[in-house]
This record gives sequence, C-alpha cells and structure tokens, in this order.
Amino acid sequence: MVNPYGQIVSSFVCSSNQIADYNVLSGSESRYAIPLSLLSEIHGETTMAWTGWVFRMRDGQLFPYGSSSSMEFFQLPEGYEFSDVVEVINHSYLDANGSVASLECGAVLPTGYSPDSVLRERVFFVSGVDGI
Repeated sequence: MVNPYGQIVSSFVCSSNQIADYNVLSGSESRYAIPLSLLSEIHGETTMAWTGWVFRMRDGQLFPYGSSSSMEFFQLPEGYEFSDVVEVINHSYLDANGSVASLECGAVLPTGYSPDSVLRERVFFVSGVDGI
C-alpha cells in the first residue's frame, strides 16, 4: 500500500545527496577517491554505459576496473593505494589468462567478460531513511 505522507517525507529527506555545510565538522580525502591525474587518463566510455580499464601497479600486478557511470570512488586491492598505479591501460580488461586484452570501443563486450569480475565504483552516500 502506498503511503503518501511517507513518500513526501522521503522525497524531502532523500531526493538528493546533499549535506548542509553547517553539518560538516571537517573533510579529508578518501583513500577510495581516484586522483584526478589517473582519472584524466581514462578517456570516454568503452561501450554504452560502461568504461573498462586496467591499472598496472608499481610491483607489476594488474587490476581490472570498470564503471557504469560513477567515477568518484573505487575499490582498491588489499595493500594497494592509488599512488601505486604506474600505468592506466584504457579500454582494457584481463582475460582468463590474466593478460591485458583490449575492449573495442563502441562494440559489444566480449563473451566471457563480466562487469562483476572487475573492481567497481563504490557507493559514497546511502540514505538510511529512504522509503519511509
């Protein structure tokens, strides 16, 4: 059953991800915030509503990444920081052998490629009162 009052309250409270500045005591950079220097090396969508790339780390390890839209915060492999990234391999993924393979821009994602198999964007704000 639809609760009109609950929908109105939910709309006012949860319709945007905004926090009033007077409610913020301090701010700091998140370890999950991808630095602009790396973000600027990821150019455009790979396919409609999907961007895939690989980070090569200082120790030679490769990690596949992908996002459907949100580029603010990302998962990090255990023990790594974004400062460990030495190369961004745009429009790429890791194949079944762990080798870098290209994703053709504008084409259908290859068979065997699963967006669930890559490190993804992280949710940065979730309301606890949505759907009252």
